[in-house]
Amino acid sequence: MIFLQKNAWFFRNALVRANYNDLKNGIHETTEYLELFLRNLLLDEKNELLNRTMHINGSFEKEVDIEDAEVDIESAKVDIQNRLVDFSNTISEKTINHAIKLFLKCGKDAYFGRTKVEEVTGLKSSGASKLIKILLDSGVIEPVTGHGKGKYQFCF
Repeated sequence: MIFLQKNAWFFRNALVRANYNDLKNGIHETTEYLELFLRNLLLDEKNELLNRTMHINGSFEKEVDIEDAEVDIESAKVDIQNRLVDFSNTISEKTINHAIKLFLKCGKDAYFGRTKVEEVTGLKSSGASKLIKILLDSGVIEPVTGHGKGKYQFCF
């Protein structure tokens, strides 16, 4: 009962996101937040339940020339999240957010190393190394040759 009281607002917002579509602006319903809530409730997982993670960004307000668009950022973010969750359902939302933040900064074609991960995420050296290992093991990033040791790029 306490869990429900503490997370009632998150649950309400998760229900809204599970049913909200704005197709002309590329916003699709998603059950990912509802699933996090239910995993915590039913499976006693410790996923972070933050309302701000459900916010729909204002990227649709900018005009986009579809012919010049190279990467669909929203589907790439979902792909990163899905790959990480498929790899291990114990990966925290914070780790997923770090991965998405790194992708948004570096993109699909740029390469990066531990120092860049530290800079973008604010993690210390050991945390950045752990994040890189999780991303490598889950198939989200791959090593890059020809740019020095310890360089990676997103691979989807």
